Amino acid sequence: MHGPRPGGRAGPGRSVSEVRPDVLAALGPLAPHVGDEEVTDVLVNGSSGVWVDRGHGVERVETGLTDERSVRRLAVRLAGLAGQRLDDSSPWVDGLLPGGVRLHAVLPPLVAGGPHVSLRVPRRRGPSLDDLRAWGALDGRALALLRAVVRSRTSFVLTGGTGCGKTTVLAAMLADVPHDERIAVVEDVRELQIGHPHVVHLQGRSNNVEGRGEVTLTTLVRQCLRMRPDRVVVGEVRGAEVRELLAALNTGHEGGCGTVHANAATDLVSRMEALGALASMTPAAVHVQLASAIQVVLHMTRLPDGGRALAEVAVLDRSGEGLRTLPALTGGPGAWTEGPGWAVLQQRLLLPGRAGDEP
Repeated sequence: MHGPRPGGRAGPGRSVSEVRPDVLAALGPLAPHVGDEEVTDVLVNGSSGVWVDRGHGVERVETGLTDERSVRRLAVRLAGLAGQRLDDSSPWVDGLLPGGVRLHAVLPPLVAGGPHVSLRVPRRRGPSLDDLRAWGALDGRALALLRAVVRSRTSFVLTGGTGCGKTTVLAAMLADVPHDERIAVVEDVRELQIGHPHVVHLQGRSNNVEGRGEVTLTTLVRQCLRMRPDRVVVGEVRGAEVRELLAALNTGHEGGCGTVHANAATDLVSRMEALGALASMTPAAVHVQLASAIQVVLHMTRLPDGGRALAEVAVLDRSGEGLRTLPALTGGPGAWTEGPGWAVLQQRLLLPGRAGDEP
């Protein structure tokens, strides 16, 4: 996002003193970077170096991690802190460190050049929609539209690539949900930091070292529906758990939402078909569920300068043959152009007559 970004100095961040002592000790030479309030990602590429992302793309930093053995010890130590095992028989790990730092690590020979470690660092509190506007991720039109999506209890998904700001924008939108509503969030690994007083977080669990104890998103969705949620949120969907996202958003709970990897808003249908195939769902079944589950698609993009911005808004339409995604707004902040789906979006969200108007 342009200018300051989530975790940057324009918003609430964190300091090394806020990271748990046991996590600091395990992080070793990475601790100062994880504690840097501007850093969102710390990436260790074996013995070839360490990079961090402060919102303008990755940049190399010096840490003293210069040999594969040191990196492997670090990766194994962090995996243990996340309650998982990392060794030759279990050569990758995807987990959560105490306090919320997301860990991914993989060992050779699955990766060349030594063990690789990726850390996604959460903020103490996510930015608001107003923060995102100030940082250039949104403009006045986009801000008014996102608030209308929340206010109208419209079901939506955020699409985009890794690190484009999907989770950040989703958290900011959920913070705008009225405080008398109960939000139930289901995630494989907890990432959403929502500034709302009534949020229930449910997190999946992988098998332990004995091969037992797995808790799937399917189970968690079923449990969350028994917790009297007003809005159901399913975190990032990358595979067969798309079935759980569609199931959760077809339970009569208005305003549900989630995130999906996709290259463009108009790719949502084909992307969901592909993910549905992993869950043994036919394209026809995906279309039926998707048409009733999702009304608006919000697409985030990463800009050449490393910033993030809302780039497209689309709606799902079944008026023609099959299910399709109609662009409503394209172009991004300051350059919006109305598309064929704009009239449908206006009607659904009760928006003013022109794309540039604000409620």
